Amino acid sequence: MLFAIATVLWLSLAGAGIACTWSYQNTPGNPGQPPAAWPNASRIRRTSKIPTLVLMIHPHCPCSRATIGELAVLMAHAQGLVDVHVLFVRPRAFAKDWEQTDLWNSAARIPGVKIMTDEDGVEAGLFGSLTSGQAMLYDTNSRLVFSGGITAARGHAGDNEGRSTILSWLTAGTASSKQTAVFGCPLFRPGNEKPAEEFCNGIHPK
Repeated sequence: MLFAIATVLWLSLAGAGIACTWSYQNTPGNPGQPPAAWPNASRIRRTSKIPTLVLMIHPHCPCSRATIGELAVLMAHAQGLVDVHVLFVRPRAFAKDWEQTDLWNSAARIPGVKIMTDEDGVEAGLFGSLTSGQAMLYDTNSRLVFSGGITAARGHAGDNEGRSTILSWLTAGTASSKQTAVFGCPLFRPGNEKPAEEFCNGIHPK
């Protein structure tokens, strides 16, 4: 009898844990408010010859490993079609190499991708980005044509609407949607504009 009760209790707890994990993995981050036109104050050198893709990353966000992987898949099909800039947010007071994690190295190895440090999240602020993994695609006329994530869930690699949408814009000049959910860590502490030092592990930054 006691064994049966213990078994039921264990199964209930295990089920609750799985449901909690599933819910967290499928809960999107704040989509922010990317500007409809390219911000003139940005330090990123945009070209007018091809569209420009900007990707914001928290360098210590484990969810963003999948994002970098999806970017590599995208670039395997879009070489020469888009100018890609990956920005790694670093708080000003932190060490100069704090942002140079495995995510930085992985992004640097993708052909056709430029990486840079976004000190104190200045660029993220200009682009209205609040969540790691947010991608913004601007056309050759500086207009925002897509904003969102390129994974289907937190840390989930594989086919997804965001990657397909960007590729459609680059190859056909149109797509069925202009925005997708973005899954990743907060770039900034909730309630203020300071970069979030913590990375997401199920606990929100303080």
